[in-house]
Amino acid sequence: MSISRIALAYSGGLDTSVAIKWLSERYGSKVITVTVDVGQGEDFKAIGEKALRVGAEHHYTIDAKEEFVRGFIFPSIKANGLYQGKYPISTALSRPLIAKKLIEVAHKEGCDAVAHGCTGKGNDQLRIEISCRALDPTMKILAPTREWGMSRDQEVEYAMKHGIPISKAAKKYSIDQNLWGRSIESGPLENPWTAPEEDGWEWTKAPELAPDTPRNVELRFSNGVPVAIDGEECQPLDLIRKLNKIAGEHGVGRIDHMEDRIVGIKSRETYECPAAVTVLEAHKDLEKLVLNRHELSFKRMVDEQWTYLVYAGLWEDPLREELDAFIDKANERVEGRVRVRLYKGSLAITGRESPNSVYDFKTATYDSSSTFDQTLSKGFVELWGLPTVVSRKLVSRR
Repeated sequence: MSISRIALAYSGGLDTSVAIKWLSERYGSKVITVTVDVGQGEDFKAIGEKALRVGAEHHYTIDAKEEFVRGFIFPSIKANGLYQGKYPISTALSRPLIAKKLIEVAHKEGCDAVAHGCTGKGNDQLRIEISCRALDPTMKILAPTREWGMSRDQEVEYAMKHGIPISKAAKKYSIDQNLWGRSIESGPLENPWTAPEEDGWEWTKAPELAPDTPRNVELRFSNGVPVAIDGEECQPLDLIRKLNKIAGEHGVGRIDHMEDRIVGIKSRETYECPAAVTVLEAHKDLEKLVLNRHELSFKRMVDEQWTYLVYAGLWEDPLREELDAFIDKANERVEGRVRVRLYKGSLAITGRESPNSVYDFKTATYDSSSTFDQTLSKGFVELWGLPTVVSRKLVSRR
């Protein structure tokens, strides 16, 4: 395969640092590295310098935080994006955006191929490659981590042999983070029985060390997305960062669960998602206040399908955009305030209000002001239970 120039999605971590050297040796190609800032909070100057030191010809750092929030995180909030009820798809959301920027740089640099550091066991290979193919079906895609056949220990050895600097954390864990969450994998976490060690967590305080006083946080939503915290309007980036800090300080946002990857492997995954967990819980609660039973029932199915598509690397599939149309319409009325109580790793909704609430006090109340005619329920009970009662009679006769 003749390849002269390769654009590599570069994180600065072990896999992609080794990939620079390996791709150069394997294909004799020039490597252009691309780092997309989706809120990792990394030293991007140092990452760029490291890429050039390892052997990259050019390096690009692209600030995509605002696009990530408005174009990816906000739609996920509206869709209550939780894979298998636990994971706020934080890593999954960033991959199609990274793929988009990677293709843009590849076109600009006249590259023959793009490359990524995803393994053959994970989901990210799907997310990066399918998005790249959808955006440019003619572009060659290389996956060195899938091709070289090295174990993680062998990668570390390869890096040391070639003078590629690696962090202590990289030797123990595989870590990925962005504004919406932080994933911690590998090492001792591969044993489902082993409790996560404190050195793996960064954004959240151990619940037993969290403040003894509960913290009430008020979130205001408009069109289904958060716009203010504790009465103060915030830009999206600032709101998420602030909430990550507040919720994390109170030990909220640690996730440890058994996850079904798309490739068929069941894996133990740990995540830190303080803002995501808090916002999604508040958003779901506010939806219950403003949407009726039929809307909520149908939206749960739509949300699950939307989340699955994103998790499975199908962001570019037309169905995702079509589901967005329904989700956006349902969220037009999701406006109001939600009060959340954070305390030593726990989260509880303690209040909600909306100008679009379908809750009617005079109908729901049990006091004398109630306008609900309870005598009507007698006929309703009989009609509602009629199929069950008739069926039971027939079963009893057999």
